[in-house]
Amino acid sequence: MATIGTVGNAINAYTNAARIASNTPPTAGTESFGKLLQNAATSTLDTLKQGEAASLQAVAGNADLASVTQAVTDAQVALQTVVAVRDRVISAYQDIIKMPI
Repeated sequence: MATIGTVGNAINAYTNAARIASNTPPTAGTESFGKLLQNAATSTLDTLKQGEAASLQAVAGNADLASVTQAVTDAQVALQTVVAVRDRVISAYQDIIKMPI
């Protein structure tokens, strides 16, 4: 669970940096980029937990195969999406680091 705290810290840092860069306080009624990322991370974790719970129910014999397959497939897609986004962020960061000052 340490990665969740790290993601939350990164989200807060990006939010604060964006607020400082724009020199404007956040407006009511709009969702900040940090909040959007936090909601996406929470949704992904919920999907992974549902897949795990469905797998445990299947092992215990309390779930049908179709629902288990759907939950595990949803979890797999969510995890692949997170990995793809992470790879793109790392690639963008490396491109920025290579830029001359």
